[in-house]
Amino acid sequence: MTTTQDSRAPPRRGLTTTRAPFVESARSRGDLFIAQPYELYDDDNQETWRRLCRAIEALWERCACARFLDGLTRLRLDRDLIPRLDAVNAQLVPVSGFRARAVSGYVPAFVFFDCLARREFPTTITIRAGDRLDYLPEPDIFHDLAGHVPMHTDRVFADVLARFGDVARAAAERAATIAAPARRRSVLESNIRALARFFWFTIEFGLMRSRHGICAYGSGLLSSAGELVHAVSSPAVERVDLALEHVVDQAFEIDRFQPLLVVVDSFESLFDEIGRLEAALHAGRLDAVRDGSPAVGDVDLHSFAAAADAAREAAS
Repeated sequence: MTTTQDSRAPPRRGLTTTRAPFVESARSRGDLFIAQPYELYDDDNQETWRRLCRAIEALWERCACARFLDGLTRLRLDRDLIPRLDAVNAQLVPVSGFRARAVSGYVPAFVFFDCLARREFPTTITIRAGDRLDYLPEPDIFHDLAGHVPMHTDRVFADVLARFGDVARAAAERAATIAAPARRRSVLESNIRALARFFWFTIEFGLMRSRHGICAYGSGLLSSAGELVHAVSSPAVERVDLALEHVVDQAFEIDRFQPLLVVVDSFESLFDEIGRLEAALHAGRLDAVRDGSPAVGDVDLHSFAAAADAAREAAS
């Protein structure tokens, strides 16, 4: 006999990545932006957060940039319990205007970048399984809150993110002026790939020079104990200066430690580089970047195409 769960029953507890009924239900309804149902975190979820913090905290002190460490202090990020987004935002918004906004899963590329332009950071609420601490099938709350959000307390870095969101908007508006559907699709695919690569090598896996040597500010590094040490100290890593024309043509690795990482001198110089990124976009230099990762999926392409359609309608 088949039984169904009583719709009046409370949701099952547990917000483990890929095993969270609350999130699955939100996705089935098409709800991307959601509330953080804090009461659904179970003891295993909380213990996973504690273990992740314990495994990396000393490495942050050794390998992370000073502005990240300042951000941890400003946010009063709890190491014993998964933070409540409302409490994080109470500390974050007055500092940089950014806020963490809970999402139910993957955020299409344009929607994600447009959130940045509005100073909102899409934040995953699930946490990875406790028996696979080093394996991340998709972003989780540790990656987003412990890796990304402390950097958002830095005003210049926050401006970098918002400026990047503006460039994504410019890409959609530019695509709106391309009449031929095949050409428009080709340009958008190339532009999205270029933007994703720039974001990957700077925001996700960026390194910075400091008076103490190379340090990390990228969220993919700061949320992975193994990759953080590898990025900063391994002789197997090639560390190169940020050069726009190289970054947008450079494929990246998604299933192993990064063999190539980009180093910036400051967030001010990174902000200036995004200005050059936008200039390259308008000059057409991002319209035919080299193939390779990341693959541009239909969901991401549709998100930009929809934004382009909206821009065309607004201009008519």
